[in-house]
Amino acid sequence: MDLTSKQRAYLKSLSGNIEPIFQIGKSSLTPSLTEAVSDALEKRELIKISVLKNCFDDPKELADTVADRTHSAVVQVIGKKFILYRPSKKHPKIELPAVKTSNS
Repeated sequence: MDLTSKQRAYLKSLSGNIEPIFQIGKSSLTPSLTEAVSDALEKRELIKISVLKNCFDDPKELADTVADRTHSAVVQVIGKKFILYRPSKKHPKIELPAVKTSNS
């Protein structure tokens, strides 16, 4: 899933006041965590995940892996936190800015 810079900026503005709902610790990514993240994305569409100090994996790599496994997009990685977005299949709430198409 690819986001334009305008869509990414819009999602960043929405994510400013949300708290991380998952923490990745020393056990890193487990199948149950991946499934829980996927379920949360279906309900919320935009989530923030925190990487604890005892997790030695790179937050950027973790974000990419989780996004790949949950078919979502990485909105932003800041320090030890990252934000993921995936539109809900059943009840989409977030409306992204339209993608402009060029007619040249």
